[in-house]
Amino acid sequence: MYIIHAVFEVAPDKEHGFLEEIRPLIQASREEEGNVSYDLVKDMEKENTYKMVEVWQNGEAVEKHNQSEHFQAFVGKASEFLAAPLSIKIYEGEEVNQG
Repeated sequence: MYIIHAVFEVAPDKEHGFLEEIRPLIQASREEEGNVSYDLVKDMEKENTYKMVEVWQNGEAVEKHNQSEHFQAFVGKASEFLAAPLSIKIYEGEEVNQG
């Protein structure tokens, strides 16, 4: 399982546009084969900062996602909304069975 954290520091005057542009990406990504979850969360301590938390079944699913039309469309526009470079961290892990 792959877990991706992408941190977006959004320019204050571009926050509304950022949220409008990212909504279709979230919806389409959640429908992709191999997606477990795809959630955008707002940082409660840092103004205008969001984290995309993605969980994928495997690396192949991540590769397909990164090549998808909706992902490429967002990537092409993302820089116009950001106040700092995008930060991405990728983790590999397995679900822990607690039962």
